Amino acid sequence: MVVRGAPAIGCAAAFGFALDKKNNLDETKAFQTLAASRPTAVNLFWALERMKGAKNPEAEALAIFEEDLAANRAIGRYGAELIPGGARVLTYCNTGALATSGHGTALGIVRTAFEQKKRISVIACETRPYLQGARLTAWECVQEGIPCTLITDNMAGHLMSRGETDLVIVGADRIAANGDTANKIGTYPLAVLAQRHRLPFYVAAPLSTFDSKLADGSAIPIEERAAEEVTGFRGVRWAPEGVAVRNPAFDVTPADLITAIVCEKGVVREPTRERLAAIPR
Repeated sequence: MVVRGAPAIGCAAAFGFALDKKNNLDETKAFQTLAASRPTAVNLFWALERMKGAKNPEAEALAIFEEDLAANRAIGRYGAELIPGGARVLTYCNTGALATSGHGTALGIVRTAFEQKKRISVIACETRPYLQGARLTAWECVQEGIPCTLITDNMAGHLMSRGETDLVIVGADRIAANGDTANKIGTYPLAVLAQRHRLPFYVAAPLSTFDSKLADGSAIPIEERAAEEVTGFRGVRWAPEGVAVRNPAFDVTPADLITAIVCEKGVVREPTRERLAAIPR
């Protein structure tokens, strides 16, 4: 978690691989070590595969970084068209500049819409258990002057039921061929709530997050993280010793709960296997 955010993980792995090559370290060991670090985000494996065949690793790593930044900007432009003026946008986890090479994916859409003077505001879920929404998304919004209200994760349904949310935008760590999407744990319940309250639920991700090798979300590996993230935080423990803990870091949102997926090539509404396969690469 020193580096987190699927696009940022891919960029960091590319630069790490290039550094090992520059230092004449074992390429196979470097690949295996980096590949084992985060199993869910496919951007990691996408970047490493590109690096394996690169004649100039440093130039390739820089290209991956620059391509991701350009993709984020494009996602922002396409996605901003989906956000009406004055919208109250609920988002989850952190999908901004801190999770990518810059600008962001889901938060990048918010940033672009805000730059277009749409007077939007953000509702940032804290994102238990690691609090990326509270610690990172809220921080990014405050730095840029984007109106932001922080809520605990279990408040989202209440706000939706009271008509205080207009749409939901999240990022992704892996998108299967049929559109099923893995994202930070807690995303799936938000999609269910959005459908119940007839709110658009958008996913924003670059093409490096798409995994056409996986037929559907059931094949996406889900990382299980340390119990300490659930039993306490930064040295403070609130759960009793001896209690069993589950800490899956991601969940999968079925494609039929997703209103549209926004990537650097455009907007895919009501994603299906056929519509995703038709995206120009």
